[in-house]
Amino acid sequence: MSVIYVLLTISIIIAVLFFGAFIVSVKSGQYDDSYTPSVRMLFEDELIKPSSSSSKDNKSKELKNKENQSNVKK
Repeated sequence: MSVIYVLLTISIIIAVLFFGAFIVSVKSGQYDDSYTPSVRMLFEDELIKPSSSSSKDNKSKELKNKENQSNVKK
């Protein structure tokens, strides 16, 4: 029977700790905007455009590869 009192005391202490953490998070503004995070995941797919210098490098690499392939065939 004494175990129940110990467990009840521990559970009340843990509940008070979580309630305190909740109060601190509310006061710090963590729950101010509840709408934006749910919508943000829909708009995070941004396309990364390759820079112009890298596209020039890619074109020159492709030309070199074609030249090498043509030399190998000969």
